[in-house]
Amino acid sequence: MRVALKREVGAALPVPPPVRLVPCNTEIEERIEQFCLALGKLSAQTFVAASCSDAAEYVHQLVGDKPAIAADSALLKECGIVYPAIPTDKAEVGITGTDYGLADTGTLVTLACSDPRLFSLLPPLHIALLKRDRLLSGLDELLLILSEPALHTSSMVLITGPSRTGDIEQILVRGVHGPGELHAVIVP
Repeated sequence: MRVALKREVGAALPVPPPVRLVPCNTEIEERIEQFCLALGKLSAQTFVAASCSDAAEYVHQLVGDKPAIAADSALLKECGIVYPAIPTDKAEVGITGTDYGLADTGTLVTLACSDPRLFSLLPPLHIALLKRDRLLSGLDELLLILSEPALHTSSMVLITGPSRTGDIEQILVRGVHGPGELHAVIVP
């Protein structure tokens, strides 16, 4: 390996190039529009709630009479979204809070270990709530906020649209490795 890299034994490692992080320069309304557009391209749905009660009503309509599990999240509690505990494998809907959203790719970011990952992975429908002021322009801005993301948690999860996969015949299938349906709810 050393020969291939043309390095001498004990030689100093080359200095890496500087990190180029771009600060946010877009207004919140533009980020919301970009986020909704990006998720829409991935066959996900977005709902911009005018209030917490608006968000709760939307979630309850989506859930209907399907068995649902809701994470023990401060945002869900703030919106009054609480469901009785059931076994995760019996749930058809998983409801979680998210820590950040990335507008440029329509990505949801979860950092905390408080929301079990299975709530967003196992049920066929995932409903994720996101605080409006936590919608960032993109990964650069997230990395500015979390200057050393590895120190914050070992379970950072980036969710970009519903689960999808393809085979050698190039047939797209949704919901094989996670939820086939994703709804992101932006809460004021």
